[in-house]
Amino acid sequence: MSGSLTLPDPLVRWRLLLGEAAESCIPCPPGAASAADDALEWLYGRDPERLARGERQQSQDRTGSPDGASVLSTPEWINAIHELFPQEVIERLERDAVERFGIDDVVTNLEVLERIEPSEALLRAVLHTKHLMNPDVLSAARRLVAQVVRRIMEKLATEVRQAFGGSRDRRRPSRIAAAANFDFKRTVAGNLKHWDPERRKLYIKRPAFISRVKRHAERWDIILLIDQSGSMVDSVIHSAVMAACLWQLPGMRTSLIAFDTDVVDLTADVSDPVELLMKVQLGGGTNIAGAVAYAQSLVDNPQRTVVVLVSDFYEGGHDTELVRRVQTLVSAGATVLGLAALDSAANPSYDRETAARLVRVGAHIAAMTPGQLAAWLAEKIAQ
Repeated sequence: MSGSLTLPDPLVRWRLLLGEAAESCIPCPPGAASAADDALEWLYGRDPERLARGERQQSQDRTGSPDGASVLSTPEWINAIHELFPQEVIERLERDAVERFGIDDVVTNLEVLERIEPSEALLRAVLHTKHLMNPDVLSAARRLVAQVVRRIMEKLATEVRQAFGGSRDRRRPSRIAAAANFDFKRTVAGNLKHWDPERRKLYIKRPAFISRVKRHAERWDIILLIDQSGSMVDSVIHSAVMAACLWQLPGMRTSLIAFDTDVVDLTADVSDPVELLMKVQLGGGTNIAGAVAYAQSLVDNPQRTVVVLVSDFYEGGHDTELVRRVQTLVSAGATVLGLAALDSAANPSYDRETAARLVRVGAHIAAMTPGQLAAWLAEKIAQ
Protein backbone atom coordinates (compact mmCIF):
# COMPACT_ATOMS: atom_id res chain seq x y z
CA MET A 1 0.00 0.00 0.00
CA SER A 2 1.86 3.13 -1.18
CA GLY A 3 1.94 6.28 0.94
CA SER A 4 2.18 6.43 4.73
CA LEU A 5 1.14 10.08 4.93
CA THR A 6 -2.26 11.03 6.35
CA LEU A 7 -3.20 14.70 6.76
CA PRO A 8 -6.55 15.15 8.50
CA ASP A 9 -5.70 18.74 9.57
CA PRO A 10 -6.45 21.28 6.78
CA LEU A 11 -3.81 23.65 8.20
CA VAL A 12 -1.13 21.02 7.76
CA ARG A 13 -2.19 20.51 4.14
CA TRP A 14 -1.91 24.28 3.59
CA ARG A 15 1.52 24.20 5.25
CA LEU A 16 2.76 21.59 2.79
CA LEU A 17 1.23 23.50 -0.10
CA LEU A 18 2.80 26.85 0.83
CA GLY A 19 6.12 25.49 2.04
CA GLU A 20 8.49 27.26 4.36
CA ALA A 21 6.99 30.64 3.47
CA ALA A 22 4.19 29.73 5.90
CA GLU A 23 6.49 28.69 8.74
CA SER A 24 5.74 31.74 10.90
CA CYS A 25 1.98 31.15 10.69
CA ILE A 26 1.70 27.37 10.41
CA PRO A 27 4.66 25.47 11.87
CA CYS A 28 5.01 22.02 10.38
CA PRO A 29 4.26 19.25 12.91
CA PRO A 30 6.83 16.50 13.51
CA GLY A 31 6.62 13.02 12.04
CA ALA A 32 5.50 12.08 8.55
CA ALA A 33 4.25 15.61 7.79
CA SER A 34 7.70 17.03 8.54
CA ALA A 35 9.35 14.39 6.36
CA ALA A 36 6.93 15.24 3.54
CA ASP A 37 7.69 18.95 3.99
CA ASP A 38 11.43 18.25 3.71
CA ALA A 39 10.89 16.20 0.55
CA LEU A 40 8.75 18.87 -1.08
CA GLU A 41 11.17 21.63 -0.07
CA TRP A 42 14.08 19.66 -1.52
CA LEU A 43 12.37 19.78 -4.90
CA TYR A 44 10.25 22.92 -5.00
CA GLY A 45 12.77 24.99 -3.06
CA ARG A 46 14.51 25.26 -6.44
CA ASP A 47 11.61 27.25 -7.94
CA PRO A 48 13.15 30.32 -9.70
CA GLU A 49 10.36 32.55 -8.42
CA ARG A 50 11.11 31.60 -4.84
CA LEU A 51 14.82 32.13 -5.39
CA ALA A 52 14.12 35.57 -6.88
CA ARG A 53 12.27 36.46 -3.66
CA GLY A 54 15.31 35.42 -1.66
CA GLU A 55 13.73 32.34 -0.07
CA ARG A 56 16.00 29.54 1.05
CA GLN A 57 17.00 26.83 -1.43
CA GLN A 58 18.08 23.45 -0.23
CA SER A 59 20.59 22.41 -2.86
CA GLN A 60 21.20 18.72 -3.31
CA ASP A 61 24.96 19.02 -2.89
CA ARG A 62 24.85 20.74 0.51
CA THR A 63 25.45 18.73 3.65
CA GLY A 64 23.28 20.78 5.97
CA SER A 65 21.14 23.90 6.34
CA PRO A 66 21.70 27.03 8.44
CA ASP A 67 19.13 26.00 11.05
CA GLY A 68 20.66 22.56 11.44
CA ALA A 69 17.94 20.66 9.55
CA SER A 70 19.10 17.69 7.55
CA VAL A 71 19.24 17.96 3.76
CA LEU A 72 18.26 14.97 1.66
CA SER A 73 20.54 13.39 -0.89
CA THR A 74 19.00 12.40 -4.21
CA PRO A 75 18.65 8.68 -3.35
CA GLU A 76 17.21 9.58 0.06
CA TRP A 77 14.68 11.88 -1.59
CA ILE A 78 13.60 9.19 -4.03
CA ASN A 79 13.08 6.69 -1.22
CA ALA A 80 11.28 9.26 0.95
CA ILE A 81 8.65 10.21 -1.62
CA HIS A 82 7.91 6.55 -2.34
CA GLU A 83 7.36 5.90 1.35
CA LEU A 84 5.22 8.99 1.97
CA PHE A 85 3.05 9.74 -1.06
CA PRO A 86 0.50 7.85 -3.18
CA GLN A 87 1.45 6.72 -6.66
CA GLU A 88 -0.05 9.64 -8.59
CA VAL A 89 1.84 12.15 -6.43
CA ILE A 90 5.09 10.20 -6.81
CA GLU A 91 4.75 10.28 -10.60
CA ARG A 92 4.17 14.05 -10.53
CA LEU A 93 7.17 14.66 -8.27
CA GLU A 94 9.47 12.50 -10.41
CA ARG A 95 8.26 14.20 -13.57
CA ASP A 96 8.80 17.67 -12.06
CA ALA A 97 12.26 16.68 -10.86
CA VAL A 98 13.30 15.60 -14.35
CA GLU A 99 11.34 17.94 -16.63
CA ARG A 100 10.71 21.10 -14.61
CA PHE A 101 13.86 21.36 -12.53
CA GLY A 102 16.24 19.27 -14.64
CA ILE A 103 17.66 17.27 -11.74
CA ASP A 104 19.78 15.10 -13.98
CA ASP A 105 21.28 12.89 -11.30
CA VAL A 106 17.85 11.42 -10.57
CA VAL A 107 17.77 9.48 -13.82
CA THR A 108 20.37 10.62 -16.37
CA ASN A 109 23.70 11.46 -14.73
CA LEU A 110 26.09 8.54 -14.97
CA GLU A 111 28.48 10.19 -12.51
CA VAL A 112 25.94 9.87 -9.73
CA LEU A 113 25.62 6.10 -10.11
CA GLU A 114 29.38 5.71 -10.53
CA ARG A 115 30.21 7.97 -7.56
CA ILE A 116 27.70 6.76 -4.96
CA GLU A 117 28.65 3.75 -2.87
CA PRO A 118 26.36 0.84 -3.75
CA SER A 119 23.89 0.19 -0.96
CA GLU A 120 20.45 -1.22 -0.41
CA ALA A 121 19.12 2.35 -0.12
CA LEU A 122 20.46 3.16 -3.58
CA LEU A 123 19.13 -0.14 -4.92
CA ARG A 124 15.67 0.85 -3.72
CA ALA A 125 16.02 4.22 -5.46
CA VAL A 126 17.05 2.54 -8.72
CA LEU A 127 14.07 0.19 -8.62
CA HIS A 128 11.75 3.13 -8.06
CA THR A 129 13.09 5.16 -11.02
CA LYS A 130 14.43 2.68 -13.58
CA HIS A 131 11.38 3.22 -15.78
CA LEU A 132 12.57 6.82 -16.30
CA MET A 133 16.20 6.03 -17.12
CA ASN A 134 17.78 6.36 -20.54
CA PRO A 135 19.61 3.26 -21.86
CA ASP A 136 23.09 4.34 -20.76
CA VAL A 137 22.04 5.07 -17.21
CA LEU A 138 19.96 1.90 -17.13
CA SER A 139 23.04 -0.11 -18.03
CA ALA A 140 25.02 1.56 -15.22
CA ALA A 141 22.13 1.01 -12.84
CA ARG A 142 22.05 -2.68 -13.72
CA ARG A 143 25.73 -2.96 -12.76
CA LEU A 144 25.00 -1.27 -9.45
CA VAL A 145 22.07 -3.58 -8.79
CA ALA A 146 24.34 -6.55 -9.47
CA GLN A 147 26.87 -5.37 -6.87
CA VAL A 148 24.29 -4.93 -4.14
CA VAL A 149 22.51 -8.20 -4.97
CA ARG A 150 25.82 -10.06 -4.86
CA ARG A 151 26.45 -8.78 -1.32
CA ILE A 152 22.98 -9.77 -0.14
CA MET A 153 23.21 -13.13 -1.83
CA GLU A 154 26.58 -14.00 -0.29
CA LYS A 155 25.13 -13.51 3.17
CA LEU A 156 21.75 -15.08 2.52
CA ALA A 157 23.08 -18.10 0.62
CA THR A 158 25.10 -19.11 3.68
CA GLU A 159 22.01 -18.85 5.91
CA VAL A 160 19.95 -20.90 3.45
CA ARG A 161 22.60 -23.62 3.18
CA GLN A 162 22.85 -23.86 6.96
CA ALA A 163 19.07 -24.01 7.37
CA PHE A 164 18.70 -26.73 4.75
CA GLY A 165 21.73 -28.73 5.88
CA GLY A 166 19.40 -31.35 7.36
CA SER A 167 17.46 -31.68 10.59
CA ARG A 168 19.56 -32.56 13.61
CA ASP A 169 19.20 -36.07 15.05
CA ARG A 170 20.26 -35.95 18.71
CA ARG A 171 20.11 -39.74 18.98
CA ARG A 172 23.08 -40.22 16.64
CA PRO A 173 26.56 -38.74 17.23
CA SER A 174 28.63 -37.53 14.30
CA ARG A 175 32.34 -37.44 13.55
CA ILE A 176 31.92 -34.37 11.36
CA ALA A 177 33.13 -31.35 13.36
CA ALA A 178 30.78 -28.59 12.25
CA ALA A 179 29.79 -25.67 14.47
CA ALA A 180 26.15 -25.94 13.38
CA ASN A 181 26.07 -29.54 14.68
CA PHE A 182 27.78 -28.89 18.05
CA ASP A 183 26.17 -30.90 20.88
CA PHE A 184 26.58 -28.78 24.01
CA LYS A 185 25.03 -31.18 26.56
CA ARG A 186 26.91 -34.25 25.36
CA THR A 187 30.16 -32.30 25.19
CA VAL A 188 29.83 -31.12 28.80
CA ALA A 189 28.85 -34.59 30.08
CA GLY A 190 31.73 -36.27 28.28
CA ASN A 191 34.37 -33.87 29.56
CA LEU A 192 33.41 -33.40 33.23
CA LYS A 193 36.51 -35.30 34.29
CA HIS A 194 38.57 -32.42 32.87
CA TRP A 195 37.00 -29.85 35.24
CA ASP A 196 39.63 -27.73 37.04
CA PRO A 197 38.09 -26.57 40.37
CA GLU A 198 40.91 -24.11 41.13
CA ARG A 199 40.59 -22.25 37.84
CA ARG A 200 36.84 -22.99 37.63
CA LYS A 201 37.22 -24.01 34.00
CA LEU A 202 36.09 -27.03 32.00
CA TYR A 203 38.69 -28.19 29.49
CA ILE A 204 37.24 -29.79 26.35
CA LYS A 205 39.33 -32.70 25.12
CA ARG A 206 36.73 -34.25 22.83
CA PRO A 207 33.75 -32.16 21.59
CA ALA A 208 30.57 -33.96 20.55
CA PHE A 209 28.53 -33.34 17.42
CA ILE A 210 25.08 -34.34 16.20
CA SER A 211 24.23 -36.14 12.98
CA ARG A 212 21.77 -34.69 10.51
CA VAL A 213 19.00 -36.40 8.59
CA LYS A 214 19.14 -36.03 4.85
CA ARG A 215 16.28 -34.00 3.43
CA HIS A 216 14.52 -33.79 0.12
CA ALA A 217 13.68 -37.44 -0.53
CA GLU A 218 10.81 -35.99 -2.56
CA ARG A 219 10.50 -32.69 -4.36
CA TRP A 220 8.95 -29.72 -2.60
CA ASP A 221 7.27 -26.81 -4.37
CA ILE A 222 7.89 -23.33 -2.95
CA ILE A 223 5.66 -20.63 -4.46
CA LEU A 224 6.64 -17.07 -3.57
CA LEU A 225 3.91 -14.47 -4.13
CA ILE A 226 5.45 -10.99 -3.93
CA ASP A 227 3.45 -7.80 -3.52
CA GLN A 228 5.19 -5.23 -5.75
CA SER A 229 3.39 -2.13 -4.51
CA GLY A 230 5.75 0.77 -3.83
CA SER A 231 5.88 0.29 -0.05
CA MET A 232 7.09 -3.33 -0.41
CA VAL A 233 10.42 -2.61 -2.12
CA ASP A 234 12.56 -4.22 0.65
CA SER A 235 10.45 -7.35 0.49
CA VAL A 236 10.76 -7.50 -3.30
CA ILE A 237 14.56 -7.27 -3.11
CA HIS A 238 15.02 -9.97 -0.51
CA SER A 239 12.37 -12.22 -2.03
CA ALA A 240 14.20 -12.15 -5.36
CA VAL A 241 17.47 -13.15 -3.69
CA MET A 242 15.76 -15.76 -1.53
CA ALA A 243 14.16 -17.31 -4.60
CA ALA A 244 17.56 -17.57 -6.30
CA CYS A 245 19.05 -19.25 -3.23
CA LEU A 246 16.20 -21.76 -2.96
CA TRP A 247 16.43 -22.45 -6.70
CA GLN A 248 19.93 -23.87 -6.18
CA LEU A 249 18.82 -26.44 -3.59
CA PRO A 250 18.23 -30.04 -4.67
CA GLY A 251 14.72 -31.36 -4.43
CA MET A 252 13.14 -27.89 -4.59
CA ARG A 253 11.06 -26.26 -7.32
CA THR A 254 10.76 -22.53 -6.72
CA SER A 255 8.27 -20.25 -8.43
CA LEU A 256 8.21 -16.48 -8.04
CA ILE A 257 5.10 -14.47 -8.85
CA ALA A 258 4.94 -10.66 -8.63
CA PHE A 259 1.60 -8.93 -8.39
CA ASP A 260 -0.14 -5.58 -8.04
CA THR A 261 -3.48 -5.38 -9.83
CA ASP A 262 -1.98 -7.80 -12.36
CA VAL A 263 -0.10 -11.06 -11.82
CA VAL A 264 3.27 -11.65 -13.51
CA ASP A 265 5.08 -14.98 -13.39
CA LEU A 266 8.83 -14.25 -13.13
CA THR A 267 9.92 -17.84 -12.52
CA ALA A 268 11.92 -17.91 -15.77
CA ASP A 269 14.29 -15.33 -14.22
CA VAL A 270 14.38 -16.73 -10.69
CA SER A 271 17.95 -17.98 -11.09
CA ASP A 272 19.08 -14.42 -11.94
CA PRO A 273 17.89 -12.02 -9.21
CA VAL A 274 19.36 -9.00 -11.03
CA GLU A 275 17.33 -9.65 -14.17
CA LEU A 276 14.31 -10.40 -12.03
CA LEU A 277 14.55 -7.11 -10.12
CA MET A 278 14.99 -5.12 -13.31
CA LYS A 279 11.68 -6.53 -14.54
CA VAL A 280 9.71 -5.69 -11.40
CA GLN A 281 7.39 -2.69 -11.76
CA LEU A 282 6.86 -1.12 -8.36
CA GLY A 283 3.60 0.67 -7.65
CA GLY A 284 -0.02 0.23 -8.62
CA GLY A 285 -2.87 -1.43 -6.77
CA THR A 286 -3.00 -4.71 -4.89
CA ASN A 287 -5.00 -7.78 -5.91
CA ILE A 288 -3.84 -10.44 -3.47
CA ALA A 289 -6.75 -12.76 -4.21
CA GLY A 290 -5.76 -12.84 -7.87
CA ALA A 291 -2.19 -13.82 -6.95
CA VAL A 292 -3.40 -16.61 -4.66
CA ALA A 293 -5.70 -17.84 -7.44
CA TYR A 294 -2.68 -18.08 -9.76
CA ALA A 295 -0.75 -19.97 -7.07
CA GLN A 296 -3.59 -22.48 -6.86
CA SER A 297 -3.14 -23.23 -10.56
CA LEU A 298 0.52 -24.16 -9.91
CA VAL A 299 -0.14 -26.68 -7.13
CA ASP A 300 0.37 -30.33 -8.12
CA ASN A 301 0.92 -31.95 -4.72
CA PRO A 302 -0.63 -29.81 -1.95
CA GLN A 303 0.95 -31.85 0.87
CA ARG A 304 4.41 -30.90 -0.44
CA THR A 305 3.67 -27.29 -1.36
CA VAL A 306 4.46 -24.13 0.60
CA VAL A 307 2.89 -20.87 -0.59
CA VAL A 308 4.72 -17.84 0.81
CA LEU A 309 2.66 -14.64 0.47
CA VAL A 310 4.80 -11.52 1.00
CA SER A 311 2.45 -8.57 1.38
CA ASP A 312 1.13 -5.83 3.65
CA PHE A 313 -2.29 -7.55 3.31
CA TYR A 314 -4.06 -4.36 2.24
CA GLU A 315 -6.32 -6.06 -0.27
CA GLY A 316 -7.42 -3.80 -3.11
CA GLY A 317 -9.72 -6.45 -4.54
CA HIS A 318 -12.13 -8.78 -2.74
CA ASP A 319 -10.91 -9.67 0.77
CA THR A 320 -13.59 -12.34 1.15
CA GLU A 321 -12.33 -14.01 -2.03
CA LEU A 322 -8.78 -13.89 -0.67
CA VAL A 323 -9.79 -15.61 2.56
CA ARG A 324 -11.78 -18.24 0.66
CA ARG A 325 -8.88 -19.11 -1.63
CA VAL A 326 -6.38 -19.36 1.24
CA GLN A 327 -8.81 -21.64 3.09
CA THR A 328 -9.10 -23.85 0.00
CA LEU A 329 -5.31 -24.19 -0.23
CA VAL A 330 -4.99 -25.07 3.46
CA SER A 331 -7.89 -27.55 3.31
CA ALA A 332 -6.18 -29.31 0.40
CA GLY A 333 -3.07 -29.80 2.53
CA ALA A 334 -0.85 -26.93 1.36
CA THR A 335 1.05 -24.74 3.82
CA VAL A 336 0.39 -21.01 3.50
CA LEU A 337 2.77 -18.54 5.15
CA GLY A 338 1.99 -14.83 5.08
CA LEU A 339 4.96 -12.54 5.62
CA ALA A 340 4.21 -9.02 6.80
CA ALA A 341 7.79 -8.05 5.98
CA LEU A 342 10.83 -9.66 4.39
CA ASP A 343 13.59 -7.09 4.84
CA SER A 344 16.76 -7.49 6.89
CA ALA A 345 15.22 -5.65 9.85
CA ALA A 346 11.79 -7.34 9.66
CA ASN A 347 9.82 -4.19 10.42
CA PRO A 348 6.16 -5.18 9.94
CA SER A 349 3.50 -2.80 8.66
CA TYR A 350 0.35 -4.58 7.57
CA ASP A 351 -3.43 -4.87 7.76
CA ARG A 352 -3.80 -6.83 10.98
CA GLU A 353 -7.52 -7.45 10.49
CA THR A 354 -7.00 -9.23 7.16
CA ALA A 355 -4.02 -11.11 8.57
CA ALA A 356 -6.14 -12.31 11.50
CA ARG A 357 -8.82 -13.57 9.12
CA LEU A 358 -6.20 -15.58 7.22
CA VAL A 359 -4.91 -17.08 10.47
CA ARG A 360 -8.43 -18.22 11.34
CA VAL A 361 -8.60 -20.28 8.13
CA GLY A 362 -5.24 -21.96 8.76
CA ALA A 363 -2.55 -19.66 7.36
CA HIS A 364 0.59 -18.79 9.32
CA ILE A 365 1.39 -15.06 9.61
CA ALA A 366 4.81 -13.83 10.69
CA ALA A 367 7.42 -11.10 10.31
CA MET A 368 10.74 -12.71 9.43
CA THR A 369 14.14 -11.82 8.10
CA PRO A 370 15.20 -13.80 5.00
CA GLY A 371 17.38 -16.03 7.18
CA GLN A 372 14.49 -16.76 9.52
CA LEU A 373 12.30 -17.60 6.54
CA ALA A 374 14.89 -20.11 5.33
CA ALA A 375 14.98 -21.75 8.77
CA TRP A 376 11.16 -21.86 8.90
CA LEU A 377 10.93 -23.47 5.48
CA ALA A 378 13.62 -25.99 6.39
CA GLU A 379 11.79 -27.05 9.54
CA LYS A 380 8.46 -27.24 7.73
CA ILE A 381 9.93 -29.43 5.00
CA ALA A 382 11.64 -31.69 7.56
CA GLN A 383 8.32 -32.55 9.25
